Amino acid sequence: MEEEGVATTQISLIRMHSEKIHPPRALWVPFELGRPLGQPNDALFQTRVLRACLGLLDADSGPVLQDYPEDVPAEARIEDMTGMVCPISLPPLPSDDSAATEALLAEIGRMQPWYEMAVEQRDRTTVGISELEMDEAARFLTAFVETGSATNPRPDLEIGPMLKYACEDLKAFYSEAMSAQPGMSTSLAVEHWMWNETVLGRTLWQLREANTDSADDYTRAFARRTLVPDRQVHYKGAPVFETGSSFVKA
Repeated sequence: MEEEGVATTQISLIRMHSEKIHPPRALWVPFELGRPLGQPNDALFQTRVLRACLGLLDADSGPVLQDYPEDVPAEARIEDMTGMVCPISLPPLPSDDSAATEALLAEIGRMQPWYEMAVEQRDRTTVGISELEMDEAARFLTAFVETGSATNPRPDLEIGPMLKYACEDLKAFYSEAMSAQPGMSTSLAVEHWMWNETVLGRTLWQLREANTDSADDYTRAFARRTLVPDRQVHYKGAPVFETGSSFVKA
């Protein structure tokens, strides 16, 4: 709630958080975390973001959540990828479902040395919530994508949370492995690579597309809202799903 006579607005980097918090006026931007105004040293671009944010003050009342329509310049996103001095040779994307598991396992095998290097450099990892090895997580994920169900490797968990944990571990494994690549210094570069150039990215997109109307409430909510980052959903032009919040979309 805003104070009487005082209008406030803010920039949001994580749309789901703003949907839950319900600030009076918020502008969601599809930029890398830590860069609420977009590309550094681009005064004109940053000014447009600020004007859009301040423009929400014209709304008579809130809550209002508006999506900023402009991403950082394409050349800036491409430049983030040019630092891959040791590119990983990935297998071609599978042309049919029967090849999906083999392709994903082959990709994971190529990522493994880089992941081990990242763990050694940092002396830590965020992988482990599923309690599965990466090949186990991959087989579970592809079986679920191909058939709509899979044998749950952990009977102590429901299938929805187990699927989420397996996906989170796979995403963390890829992100940490790629961060060990010389030149891959930004999380946005790693994110774009994983979601748009890998077998895992393709498989996760398929998971989202197949489960946005799942009969399981947990799996449906996971597919719609947290599986794929908001930034990638907008970048791909994929469907955006309503959450039942009271936001007015400006």
